[in-house]
Amino acid sequence: MFRVDAYEPIGTLKPVDDDIWIVDGPVIGMKWLWIELPFPTRMTIVRLADGGLWVHSPVALSGGLKAELAELGPVRYIVAPNKIHYWWAGEWQIAYPDAIALAAPRVAEKAHGITFDRELTSEPEDVWAGEIDQVLVPGRFMTEAVFFHRSSSTLILADLIENFEMKKVGGGIARMLYRLAGVAAPHGSMPRDLRATFAGHEAEVKEAVETMISWEPERIILAHGQCYEENAVDELRRAFRWAGVC
Repeated sequence: MFRVDAYEPIGTLKPVDDDIWIVDGPVIGMKWLWIELPFPTRMTIVRLADGGLWVHSPVALSGGLKAELAELGPVRYIVAPNKIHYWWAGEWQIAYPDAIALAAPRVAEKAHGITFDRELTSEPEDVWAGEIDQVLVPGRFMTEAVFFHRSSSTLILADLIENFEMKKVGGGIARMLYRLAGVAAPHGSMPRDLRATFAGHEAEVKEAVETMISWEPERIILAHGQCYEENAVDELRRAFRWAGVC
């Protein structure tokens, strides 16, 4: 496997803005074409107005992270945004049995052994309506649920954009493969093989991205690679030009 440096320190809270944090997780292997490439992982945590924690795309749960979370508030919602980002949801359900687990469409068919309480739609759940907006981006292989934290103007994505920093990956071959996949920073986008599964759904993708743009995000949190701390709308227009967004 090629090397990708993790975003150290991993497994600990990193503040983004008021009431929103990221946690960088371990590097995992993902198949791209016939090759397994390493992917750094990242989750997002939002503290809602009632004090409960909303957990997006959970990473591995360590004792240290669990202790940090206990100081923030109770974990109430565990969100699997697409059928790739459910890996550690079961672990979190065991640790937080009172939390409600929600998943994007078609996650349950792949996440064997994990039971989700509800399926996400393009309408926010009542419990976080007014704080977090959401929209579904449908494709043949998977549908991703995208979220927008209003108070911090932060858009939260999983696999719709990946943005690997070349200084953090291995040698020339690895860098060539990430560039070939279309996920090299600073011009990250949806990986080309995943993009192919959205063929025929460009109109739906365009509509969803236009909804994201209408939210006027200032930053974008990504699950894989370098986040965008500014010019979020411009980055969305660039990354989804293939779907007709302009």
